[in-house]
Formats: sequence, C-alpha cells, structure tokens
Amino acid sequence: QVQLMESGGGLVQAGGSLRLSCVASGSIFRIDAMGWYRQAPGNERELVARITSSGSTKYADFVKGRFTISRDNAKNTVDLQMNSLKPEDTAVYYCNAFIPIRASLYWGQGTQVTVSS
Repeated sequence: QVQLMESGGGLVQAGGSLRLSCVASGSIFRIDAMGWYRQAPGNERELVARITSSGSTKYADFVKGRFTISRDNAKNTVDLQMNSLKPEDTAVYYCNAFIPIRASLYWGQGTQVTVSS
C-alpha cells in the first residue's frame, strides 16, 4: 500500500503565501515524478507543477514566477511554495507520485486552499 498525505492548506488573503507539503509512505522503493494539481468547483483537475526525481521542473503558465515546487527524495516529500496568491488560485490541491516498481500513479486526498479578495 502507498499513501500520499497533503498538508498546509488554508485560508489566506490575496497577495499572501502558503506552503503545501505532501509525504508519501508505504511500500516505496523509488518515486519518479511528483506533482501538484488543483481542481476548482466546476472545473477539471489541472496541472500546477511537477518535478522529476532528478529535479527537473515544469509549471503551468498561470503560476510561473509565483509558485515553486521542490522535493526531498530521501524523505519522499514534495512541497509547493505559493506566493502572491490570487482569488483564482482557490481550489483543492492534490499531490501525486508515480512509483515505477508498482507502475502506478498515486494521489493524495487533497487540501483546500482558499484565497480571499
């Protein structure tokens, strides 16, 4: 079994910052790519940022320059530093991780981020 657990969501005013964290646990040998996605009510889940095991990153255009993704391979964690938050960033944020030995993509349960104007 593999579990992903997010933390760090909450309510913040526009222009503020939040840091999301996600830890993977269970029968893990190695994690390939890890990522953060978000889903707002009525919208599809969309990529926010992803990072490979070697540290290569990819960001959605709407977060470039504001969000930073990082990971600690030894601790099986991935973080998302979110700065200059906007009301349109309000969504449930999910982390995921691809574990090659299981050939499976795992998701966390999500954490709510609400940005007030």
